[in-house]
This record gives sequence, structure tokens and C-alpha cells, in this order.
Amino acid sequence: MAETGRLVLAATPLGDVGDASRRLVEALAAADVIAAEDTRRLRNLAAALEVAPAGRVISFYEDVETARLPKLLESIRSGETVLLVTDAGMPSVSDPGYRLVAVCVEEELPVTCLPGPSAVTTALALSGLPSDRFCFDGFAPRKSGEKARWLSGLATEPRTTVFFESPHRLASTLRDAVEVLGPDRRAAVCRELTKTYEEVKRGSLGELADWADQGVRGEITVVVEPAPPRSASVEDLVGEVADRVAAGERLKTAAAEVAEATGVSKKELYDAVLAARKSAK
Repeated sequence: MAETGRLVLAATPLGDVGDASRRLVEALAAADVIAAEDTRRLRNLAAALEVAPAGRVISFYEDVETARLPKLLESIRSGETVLLVTDAGMPSVSDPGYRLVAVCVEEELPVTCLPGPSAVTTALALSGLPSDRFCFDGFAPRKSGEKARWLSGLATEPRTTVFFESPHRLASTLRDAVEVLGPDRRAAVCRELTKTYEEVKRGSLGELADWADQGVRGEITVVVEPAPPRSASVEDLVGEVADRVAAGERLKTAAAEVAEATGVSKKELYDAVLAARKSAK
């Protein structure tokens, strides 16, 4: 039986081909199979890097991802190296790849990664906003109801938030953010990262919404600063935790998240909720 192969995830340049790593070039030349989100873009990248892929090149985009899994897994099991690349940045980060990685992990097949460019961390670094703790929310929800609920969650999010948005929806999303988060919350809109017309617009949500109303083009990454600490006492927050528990959350989880968002002691809040329960009996 052939030795088991492996899956290799490889980050590709966001726009400047000079950001490609030497290891990416070597992997493109050596892989038995290259699964690419867009085969035409992959071949253009290979030509720019002056490397000729020796392996089979197959398409691996969202609509065919599930259907392609069995043959890719068969290739890995038979000893082949499968290289997974997307149009730009890191596979599986709002791009195809997660399902394939998950199945490989489940079957204990080797998975490794060639790190490199990422729009998420690049935008975070350029934003000028706190970067010690952050969360990535993928693309902003399209439907108005889902977007409203998502923005409501950001109202108390204690970490910097990074998300993607399409250029034609950016203005409306920023307007919605102004309504829910307030016009003064700081943010940054990063456009065409690493490309010729790269632009980072920093300011308040109100200022950025006015700017976006004029029309914005290119690939967009948005960074929003953490919610300001809420001023509240432990006693004031007992009811909020109780409401979240009633809605189905675990007490420890609800107490920890409310405490983190407000700056109160998690233990004190947890103990206060337990004491309130006991006195209510």
C-alpha cells in the first residue's frame, strides 16, 4: 500500500505577486494535485512566478467543494500531495478549504500549511486600532434582519472586529452600523490591500459612512474598534445574566461574557447571580 500523502494549504498574494513565498513557488512545481479556487487565476499566478505546475490542476470553488472531496481524499490516501490555493490570501478563511481540512483531520491524514498573506491581519495591522485581541466575522450578513442582529452583538464586543464587505454594500452597512453602534465608534476601511490603488480610510463610523456614500471600488476589509467599557455595578448586571441564561446560555458562559464586556469581576458576578437565585426561592 502506498504511503499516505498530505494536504498542503498555501497562502497566495493578495495583489502584489512579490509577496509570494519561495515555498509557494516550490509547492506549485512539486504538488501532484493543485486544487484552485479559480484555475485561470492560478495559471496566471504561476506564469507571473515563472513556475510550471507539474501536477493536475482542478477547480475547487464553493459550489463544487463537497463534490470534489472524495477524489482529493483518495489522492492523499494514495500518497499524493494535494496543494490547496484560493484566489488570494489563506485558504479556508472565508474561502474554500475548511471542509477538506475537517475531513482530513477526521481521517487523521496529514495537513500542513505554507503561511503568507492574509487580508484579515494586514487590515488589522494597518487600521491603527487595538490589535492585541480581535475577532474575524467573515462577510457581513446580507439580509437586513441578520445584519441588525450581528451589529447588535458588536455593540458590546470587547475585541476589535474585522470583516469583509462588497463595495456596493459598504455604504449601507456603514449606515446601519452608525444607527446601531453610534457615529463616533472608530473604524477603518481597507481597500485593495497590497495593490496599486491600496487605500486605508480611518475615522469614525459617521465619517466613513459619508465617505462611502460617494462610491467605493475594489476588495474591502473593514475594522471596527472594540466597544467602550460599560459602566455598571455587579448588582445591575445580575438581571442581564439571568435573561441570557433563560434564553438558553450556560450560566458560566453568560457571566463571563457580561463581565468581560463591562469590566466587572467574573467571580463576583457569578456569585451574585447564584445568591439572587437562592434568595428568590
